[in-house]
Amino acid sequence: MESKHGVCVVLLSFFIFTSHQCCATGINATQTASLSVNASKNPARNIPKSLFGISFEEINHSGAGGLWAELVNNRGFEAGGQNTPSNISPWTVIGDESSIIVSTDRSSCFDRNIVALQMEVLCDSCGQNICPEGGVGVYNPGFWGMNIEMGKTYKVSFYVRSLQPIDLSVSLIGSKLQTLATSDIQDDDVSEWTQKEILLEAQESDTNSRLQLTTSRKCTIWLDQVSAMPLDTHLGHGFRQDLFDMLAVLKPGFIRFPGGSFVEGDWLVNAFRWRETIGSWEERPGHFNDVWQYWTDDGLGYFEYLQLAEDLGASPVWVFNSGISRNDQVDTPIIQPFVQDILDAIEFARGDPSSKWGALRADMGHPEPFDLQYVAVGNQDCWNKNYRGNYMKFYTAIKGGYPDIKIVSNCDGSAQPSDLPADLYDFHVYTNANSMFAMTHNFDQTSRNGPKAFVSEYAVNGNDAGGGNLYKALAEAAFLLGLERNSEVVEMASNAPLFVNVNDRRFNPDAIVFDSSMVYGTPSYWMQHIFKESNGAILLDSNLQSGPSSLLASAISWTNPDDDNNYVRIKVVNFGSSRVNLNVSIDGLDNKSIEAAASTLTTLTSGKVMDENSFNQPKKVAPVTNALENASNRMNIMLPPYSLTAMDLLRKSNVIQAEESDGGLASM
Repeated sequence: MESKHGVCVVLLSFFIFTSHQCCATGINATQTASLSVNASKNPARNIPKSLFGISFEEINHSGAGGLWAELVNNRGFEAGGQNTPSNISPWTVIGDESSIIVSTDRSSCFDRNIVALQMEVLCDSCGQNICPEGGVGVYNPGFWGMNIEMGKTYKVSFYVRSLQPIDLSVSLIGSKLQTLATSDIQDDDVSEWTQKEILLEAQESDTNSRLQLTTSRKCTIWLDQVSAMPLDTHLGHGFRQDLFDMLAVLKPGFIRFPGGSFVEGDWLVNAFRWRETIGSWEERPGHFNDVWQYWTDDGLGYFEYLQLAEDLGASPVWVFNSGISRNDQVDTPIIQPFVQDILDAIEFARGDPSSKWGALRADMGHPEPFDLQYVAVGNQDCWNKNYRGNYMKFYTAIKGGYPDIKIVSNCDGSAQPSDLPADLYDFHVYTNANSMFAMTHNFDQTSRNGPKAFVSEYAVNGNDAGGGNLYKALAEAAFLLGLERNSEVVEMASNAPLFVNVNDRRFNPDAIVFDSSMVYGTPSYWMQHIFKESNGAILLDSNLQSGPSSLLASAISWTNPDDDNNYVRIKVVNFGSSRVNLNVSIDGLDNKSIEAAASTLTTLTSGKVMDENSFNQPKKVAPVTNALENASNRMNIMLPPYSLTAMDLLRKSNVIQAEESDGGLASM
């Protein structure tokens, strides 16, 4: 999540945009401006279908304890390390030392997850040392409490071994210690590791629940790979449905994964390794996310990321480690094993089911290849001494086997061409709101030849961003207008970070905020809704002929895939404290071709520019759509101060065309 670009734009904003610092003051008098739009086919051009997407990183417990619906935290008891005895946090013992002794050992049946939990139960249901009511055992609180909902069913799975008969109670327990669901497991012979699966239907709801396994029988029991998953994940693929829905409605053109700095690791030993995250969940060793300081069981692995992209209808963009972490790196002469590792990963994603790695993908339930068309070599690594040498090894090998794959370099080519061959180059920017507004022109002078930009991480952060406010969203919207206008040299762009669990805010602010049971979008999230129809649309020529410098605009022609209706959309950012009376004139579109009754006006604004959303007010700052009553090719629109406004004019006939890259015409 770091940026080398944010620093270079701060001073520029201080000198040019100091007038915008009045954002917290009163509203000024109404100003006027004029906007002309050319709705004819020239000089209109196509916007890439991939322009606006999303960037997912395992940060802020975005995946573990978030999008990945696994309720158990540290399901395999591996988070404490491979040496035993070890810390089993957040697992907690039920009972005192006179009734139970809990430890870990290296007796698991899983070679890559060798640690298991041992419960030596000292009490019994009769005799001198009687177990307390409810028994003794362990419980897991999940990720700051499990959200258990009445009427829903949860699949609990675990492996168990004991030299004595077992009598275990598996229960979901609420925050007041009430039983939400329970089932007993009795077995006279589990001398070998045995998997147990049960379905628990919740009789009550509680957002701060836990899973517990207890017994009142004297014995020694070993447990491993304890899982609890709701049955209502998206398509049964393991994604928490409400969080998946927040992504799906954005209609992202792509999804970049799994990071970010998460890909690098503070040290290579803790970097994301794709082959450690495939196969059955029980076989995945998990790893410590040393950049963002938490353990992940890697249930959300390489396969699941590819499946997520497919479920979203988005192009997957896989960021892989270039042999470089934030503190150590592999020298180029010995990088070849890393290169082969990546070739194997591509075969896993794209290979025929008869190939070695394609067969494993097929065994996991996906015989058809995934549509992996983009890979990024490293994350923010261009400045490292070994990056260029390592990059060329990866580039040559990938292009040799998969010439159609587009490769993303970490070396910025926006100001001057990079010396590395690439299809795209990565560009990150984190800065304050005024600087982000100024960057609307960042790509105006970029060479139209050579690799295209992938703005994979952009965000306003710092004091004026708050926890994600309107001011941040509007500055980012201005930046996106510039990317849209320069979309012949910018192929993709995504805001970052995407998710934050409120219990582990490692980076602030973020687009989507959640806890175990609730979720809301920040104003930046809602801002992105107003840009989602730009993917694959036609960019129309537009010109602000007069008005304040705080005003920016763009125009597109887009088609609604649900009904094939075609619209002219005009987007305007008012980054100033004054209302603006905007005179709009559209050439090449007469009033007879406009369905005025079906045209709309959408506005993103609020009473205060620093307003934010919250669990209590999830849509305090969200787009509001009303009828555009005066829809016409000549109209006046009053723009509120600090606002993003979108005018959608429904056209009666599809007449706007743009030149395609092959010289043909694309009809809208």
